[in-house]
Amino acid sequence: MFEKTILLESFEAVKKFVDIAASKDYDIELMSGKYIVNAKSIMGVFSLDLTKPLIVVAHTETPAEFARQIETFSKEHKK
Repeated sequence: MFEKTILLESFEAVKKFVDIAASKDYDIELMSGKYIVNAKSIMGVFSLDLTKPLIVVAHTETPAEFARQIETFSKEHKK
């Protein structure tokens, strides 16, 4: 399992993130507080408070490619 804190600060960022998540054959969730949504669902992602950091959880044993693809959304990358 892979977990990382990310920020999705624009419509374009959400669309790009969902496209990346949808291309994977494993489950990926986004968590915001007590809410958990399917990261492959653009409607689900937009139901979250996108003004706050989100936690992405990918259920895979080999997360390297996914981690590289979402690096631009990393909370640390935004500083």
